[in-house]
Amino acid sequence: MLPSSAMTVRSSTLRVLVGLVILAAACTLTASDAREPAPRFSAKTLSGEKFNNDSLKGKVVLLQFWATWCQYCRGEQEMVDDIDKEFAPKGLVVLAVDVNESKKRVKKYLESSPRSCRIVLTEDTNLAAMFAAKSYPIYVAIDRDGNVAGEQRGAAGESALRNLLGKAGLESSDDSASGP
Repeated sequence: MLPSSAMTVRSSTLRVLVGLVILAAACTLTASDAREPAPRFSAKTLSGEKFNNDSLKGKVVLLQFWATWCQYCRGEQEMVDDIDKEFAPKGLVVLAVDVNESKKRVKKYLESSPRSCRIVLTEDTNLAAMFAAKSYPIYVAIDRDGNVAGEQRGAAGESALRNLLGKAGLESSDDSASGP
């Protein structure tokens, strides 16, 4: 059995270590909550609208990186368009960035599969390079202050997309967020 002074020292050391672990965890949580500013970008839609960081200040931006051949992108296309319609009155701007396909190919695709959100081609923006869009879909939410609020790589469904928008400050009043 240890003398009481040794037990007191061990007890004090243990309390200090526990305190340091808690402090380190708190610092990690605080650091992960810090948001990075979105990279400087410009984008022009197929209809000719022009956007950049400054013009979108005060809006929540959802970037969707997609391709016409991507089956997962097709599967989420209607959902993204519906979310665009639902949240547009609350300040959401959806920019669907088609990556590395010709204007002719995208326009032909849109004739048979129309989209209601704004379509941007790789040639008309630097966004695909900024977010290393190499697999699809990729979603990036930018908050009203111009900071990246979150990113989702891969199709994850409506509730995941609504959760991503929630991180950017757009809460859903719709109960379908808990749907499939």
